[in-house]
Amino acid sequence: MAEAKKTATKATRKPAAKRKPVAKSKPVVKRKSVATKKPAAKRATAKKSTPDFVANAQEAGRNVFLASLGFYGKAYDQAQEQFGSLQKELKVRRKKADRAYMELVTRGAKLEKVAKVAIDDIDLPKLELENLTDRKALQTQLKKAKARFEELKGSVRFKSAA
Repeated sequence: MAEAKKTATKATRKPAAKRKPVAKSKPVVKRKSVATKKPAAKRATAKKSTPDFVANAQEAGRNVFLASLGFYGKAYDQAQEQFGSLQKELKVRRKKADRAYMELVTRGAKLEKVAKVAIDDIDLPKLELENLTDRKALQTQLKKAKARFEELKGSVRFKSAA
């Protein structure tokens, strides 16, 4: 092979008479032991590291997958905990609302009884055509009714919007 290179280079060279003289340089010394060991060492490590690299890449990919799966699981658990706590809070609020509703119903029933008694206490004469014309009598009856309702309002602690 070396001979083939020499003959190929001689064929492409110019004839010796036409060439310019080239300054001589120091001969290049090849260090066979250092030059051959480095590529051989690199090749050996490259062959050894290739299976390790593949295994490391597979392991890293699997770890990424497991980490994302763990993240999803943790997020799901937190969502379930929050949903459970919201359901418990909703149950508590419903119970409170039911109690408040029942308290309002019982209070309303008591106030209805008191109002019926107060209405019964007011003396309302039987309406006759003659009594309707007596304006002073109607005004006194109206004043009594208003006073009685104000008294009831104060006892119930009811504040009107007006």
